Amino acid sequence: MHSLRSPALRPLSLYPNAAFSSSSHSLRFFTRKLPIFRDPKLWPSSSTRPLISIANCSSITAKPSSEIHRSNRGGSESDEKLRALRELFTKPNVEIDAYIVPSQDAHQSEFIAECYMRRAYISGFTGSAGTAVITKDKAALWTDGRYFLQAEKQLSPSWILMRAGNLGIPTPCEWLNDVLAPGCRVGIDPFLFSSDAAAELKEAIAKKNHELVSLYNLNLVDEIWKGTRPRPPNKPIRVHNLKYAGLDAASKLSFLRAEIVGAGASAIIISMLDEVAWLLNLRGSDVPHSPVMYAYLLVRIDSAKLFIDSAKVTPKVMAHLKNAGVELRPYDTILSEIEGLAKEGANLWLDTSSVNAAIVNTYKSACEKYFRGNGNKKSKKSKMRPSDGSTSQSKVPTGVYRMSPISLAKAVKNDAELDGMRNSHLRDAAALAQFWVWLENEIMNGTKLTEVLAQMVQSYTTELNQGHIALDQAVFPENTPGFVLDPFARSSLWKIGLDYRHGTGHGVGAALNVHEGPQSISYRYGNLTSLQKGMIVSNEPGYYEDHAFGIRIENLLCVVEAETPNNFGGLVYLGFEKLTFVPIQTKMIDLSLLSTAEVNWVNDYHAQVWEKVSSLLDGSARQWLWDNTRPVQKQ
Repeated sequence: MHSLRSPALRPLSLYPNAAFSSSSHSLRFFTRKLPIFRDPKLWPSSSTRPLISIANCSSITAKPSSEIHRSNRGGSESDEKLRALRELFTKPNVEIDAYIVPSQDAHQSEFIAECYMRRAYISGFTGSAGTAVITKDKAALWTDGRYFLQAEKQLSPSWILMRAGNLGIPTPCEWLNDVLAPGCRVGIDPFLFSSDAAAELKEAIAKKNHELVSLYNLNLVDEIWKGTRPRPPNKPIRVHNLKYAGLDAASKLSFLRAEIVGAGASAIIISMLDEVAWLLNLRGSDVPHSPVMYAYLLVRIDSAKLFIDSAKVTPKVMAHLKNAGVELRPYDTILSEIEGLAKEGANLWLDTSSVNAAIVNTYKSACEKYFRGNGNKKSKKSKMRPSDGSTSQSKVPTGVYRMSPISLAKAVKNDAELDGMRNSHLRDAAALAQFWVWLENEIMNGTKLTEVLAQMVQSYTTELNQGHIALDQAVFPENTPGFVLDPFARSSLWKIGLDYRHGTGHGVGAALNVHEGPQSISYRYGNLTSLQKGMIVSNEPGYYEDHAFGIRIENLLCVVEAETPNNFGGLVYLGFEKLTFVPIQTKMIDLSLLSTAEVNWVNDYHAQVWEKVSSLLDGSARQWLWDNTRPVQKQ
């Protein structure tokens, strides 16, 4: 059994004047979504590759451009969808002049179930990040540098491609303010926007006296998608075994309730799917490649309710939830529950960077309705539930608006979670060795393969490995935020006048999502979350040239305490433990450019790879591992 660790967030003392920017609270994930309403310079343009070392054909636009692109692809189907959508603009109780379709679902997920891929349906663009904006006579799509080429191919001529982050490209709000006459109505589905994002949008379009219209009961894309829309996922969920979780659900709920009391709240709503799964030790399959299930969780001092499709809950899961003191409620009753909480005076903790605007607005409106309207008559009759669980009749609920305490607790892995990650990476390494043997044999036999590009064998691979090595070897004082380490990975590219647009590292969940916050290693200095012992981060410098090639060198690392001869300032110093053990492709490196220390790192790493992985292999795969972990010499 393991205890839950929740270290406090403290900014690095080297930056005493540093403060969270207005957008930093939303930088919870490394690449969760495209923040379409902010300064383009802050937009993330990151992508992920599962392999440690390979030149592949994934590409990214490397040259800035101020051009706005129109596709040449045929668009009769797209035109029909746009026509049908625009017809709904004049429907009673709608009456809008523009409609915004984001990529997210109601839980602000990066990856979503097929039935919620509304932006992909209306635009034809299937990349994971992007925002569609449709007016009565125009349609535009914003996406980041990972997807410029894909969007060019998939968008019809009816769509304008906005290359987010490039010079001269307006934000969606700037574009709306430019193309709409003053005083128009801009519609959104409030379930698909975080409360922060909706508030930011409302403020931005108000500059031209536009009104933000939240359509609670009608998603316009769903209306025209009825016939062919996939059904919501309904596969059974499962209990995540305690030997892998390291801490039972009841103990995690006790931790959360202590946080609720400390924050002066009486309840909290958990909306992020990985937070719900982690807290209750449950896993699902509602989202491809992400073991989560669609659900909300409401936790109070003395009770907890899981809002989910009960068809997914097996008897074993039901018993697990009952043992943790969790009741079931229908998924679509969340708003009525929120209104009921406000009516009784519950002071609700809401993370406005992740909880959708529909929930937050419902709570605020209900508080206004029951306690601030009608001379505050209702508040005299209602029993209040302050943070200690007792009742009061004097305090009006205002809500507690801060980051979810689960985000950091989930990011700092316990021993069982770390052991699981170590073991799974060794099995992955063995599987990858078998894959590389197959791939090399296919190439040698002249088999025609797709998605392989190797004509630029040594183009910048050496510099990327140097950056990868530099970050891997970094030692730093506790309380250091990830952005401080970002230059370690970039400096070798900077020396030759190159860079990459994506972040360098993101958190990774334990049997959960591939992208996890709140920590990151990135040039975006608004995220002051310090790297802490037990956190997992990726180390993935890369370089991409449009229509040519893309390279990503990626390992996962665990933050550990470093052994240093001194501890200046009484601080603990931290470093990294490797989790990934797959050979670096030394044949793609110019060894003459490596320092002696860098060559030693490569050889030490390969010695570890052989020691840890060879026993899991036999035959040709084991021979391949031997051949690719032999020591190299500086030339």
